[in-house]
Amino acid sequence: MMRSLGSVAVLGVVVAGIVAFGLAPREVTQGNVQRIMYVHVPAIGVAYLAFILVFVASIIYLWTRAPEADHIAHAATEVGVLFLGVNIATGAIWGKPTWGTWWTWDARLTSAAILFVVFVGYLLVRRMTDDHERGARFAAVVGIVGALNIPLVHFSVYWWRALHQPPTFLKPGPAAVSASIGWSLLVCFAGLALLGAYFVSKRYALLRAHQQASA
Repeated sequence: MMRSLGSVAVLGVVVAGIVAFGLAPREVTQGNVQRIMYVHVPAIGVAYLAFILVFVASIIYLWTRAPEADHIAHAATEVGVLFLGVNIATGAIWGKPTWGTWWTWDARLTSAAILFVVFVGYLLVRRMTDDHERGARFAAVVGIVGALNIPLVHFSVYWWRALHQPPTFLKPGPAAVSASIGWSLLVCFAGLALLGAYFVSKRYALLRAHQQASA
């Protein structure tokens, strides 16, 4: 099943690349630089899903002390940090030609950076003690608190004055893009989500194998 998921993930990424850089329409104002959106937007979506998984798995771990829940939260955190890092990096690359700067302390950018730091902190907290269970408990609390910041990041452009454009999806009112761009984004999101699911599954399997080998 792991190999099958990996194969489907690779296929999904290939299809997403073809759509993003070949089939998707060229944006009239920004031109081809806008195509980075097909990585930037899906990446934050996958990060959100990963951190929501961290939230649920961390609650289950604190309630049951089931090591499987801790492994899921740990794996999902690593994948979420990876995809959020991709989102922040691609946003900087996109921002330079459109805003004239790599970075600005915009509400969306700042809140996303804080979310990134919080979940990097999750990974660091796990290593602050030699007691694995204590580190897992501390990390679970950080994961729950960190995931609660997702609405703050997503809706920050509405709650504060922001240079960043409003969300493309999951927003009040209709989507802010044409149907062709919207469908292209959904295809790219599906491809990256499959890749993220494969990474979480693979990392979970490695963490579980490591625990069994250490027992």
